Formats: sequence, structure tokens, C-alpha cells
Amino acid sequence: MQITPAIAIHLAAALAAVAIGPLALWARRARDQRPRLHRAAGYAWVTLMVMVALSAIFISGDKGPRLAGFGVIHLLVPITLGLIALSFYFLSRGNVKAHRLLMQGTYVGSCLVAGAFTLLPDRLLGQWLWSQLGIA
Repeated sequence: MQITPAIAIHLAAALAAVAIGPLALWARRARDQRPRLHRAAGYAWVTLMVMVALSAIFISGDKGPRLAGFGVIHLLVPITLGLIALSFYFLSRGNVKAHRLLMQGTYVGSCLVAGAFTLLPDRLLGQWLWSQLGIA
């Protein structure tokens, strides 16, 4: 598989989201809370995650079952966008605890768990990584 513009955008935004996410979470949970940093990093993370989700629509592989070109992994697109929207809904209603839990869960699920699956040997990023390490 070649690097298309959609894959390049998806990869760059995902890597940045993985890096910025902990900053947004830490800025609100630290002993000395930093609400301005939390808000800035949070909006940056949300923007990156929207880019990740939307760019994923334009990426299709050739493995596994497909429906109109979309695989099971594409279910993460509406789930991620829905969880982010729901998180802001809770925040607008003053339910900070629900907002926090949804954002933490979205970070873990969308960035860490889904990101870990990209390192499988039959996926593009996994092939690159394992071949560079001489394992695959």
C-alpha cells in the first residue's frame, strides 16, 4: 500500500493526538490546575481527532470483510465523533465528571488501543516498524 494524502494526514494527526492527549488530561488533573492549557490542548486534541476520523473515511484496505469499501475499523469514525460530541454536550450541561470520563475513555480507546492495533504485522505501520527493527 502506498502513502496517499489521506494516509499521511491520518498518520500525522494521529501521532500528534497521541502526544497532545496526555497534556490535556494532565493540565486539569495536576496539583496546580492549568485551565487555559487544558482548554488549548483539549481543543487541539479534539481538532486532531476529528482530522483522524474524517481522514479514515478515505482510507480503505483490502483485508477483511467490506461493506461499500468500509471495514469494521471504520466503525471507530462515528464512535469517536459521537463520543467527542457527547463529551461537549455533558460539559455544556455542567457535568464535568462525565466529560472527563468520556474524554479519558476516548483517548485510551481511540489513541492507545486503536493505535496499538496499527502495529500488527499485517498493517502498513506495523510492516514499516517491524521491518525496520528486522523482526518481520
